[in-house]
Amino acid sequence: MPADRREVATGAPGDNAFSVVDSEPVYTGKVVSLRRDVVRMSDGELAVREVVGHPGAVGVVAIDENDHVVLVNQYRHPLRARLDELPAGLLDVADEPAVDAAQRELAEEARLSADRWETLIDLNPSPGFSDEAIRIFLARDLAEAPHPDDFVVAHEEATMTVRRVPLAEAVQAALDGRITNAAAVAGVLAAEVARGRRWAGLRRADAPWAGRPMQAGSGGS
Repeated sequence: MPADRREVATGAPGDNAFSVVDSEPVYTGKVVSLRRDVVRMSDGELAVREVVGHPGAVGVVAIDENDHVVLVNQYRHPLRARLDELPAGLLDVADEPAVDAAQRELAEEARLSADRWETLIDLNPSPGFSDEAIRIFLARDLAEAPHPDDFVVAHEEATMTVRRVPLAEAVQAALDGRITNAAAVAGVLAAEVARGRRWAGLRRADAPWAGRPMQAGSGGS
């Protein structure tokens, strides 16, 4: 049984535990894996669930002094389309703190650094079939930064573009369907709420993340 997931997960108070009684790996790829779990349900019945394993990811809502948000635009092959997104990437370095990964991705994709980092939101984009978890950070007090020395521009990133748009405009783009990337939609909407609260109540950048996969995978952003 894979070591990066819990054998038992509990539901709402009063529910019986759901337990994994068997697990069979089906496929392991560059980024994702697929396994077939046999789960004992709360009523005692057994059910088969196919689960896509994912190493987890980080995204960054980078806000400048004019309340503009940094968006990247890149080709996404499964959709055969270019999407506006947040600077983001996989947790593909073993034991790397999530905020360090976010800082690296911001430098790689937007050539920016930030003096202020906070945890904005945590996401499970597709909990019905995947254990993918994404932490979205808020980055402020931005400054220009060079690409990391080991960064190589290739594949989709070779045609990636970067721009800054007013946060309100990004929110409207999410509401009218021009921004559809799940992390970007959630991130800009959460940032709008947080701005309305004068950025109060956000968690530290190194806040505990119980939902983070325990073992990093490998792959691209």
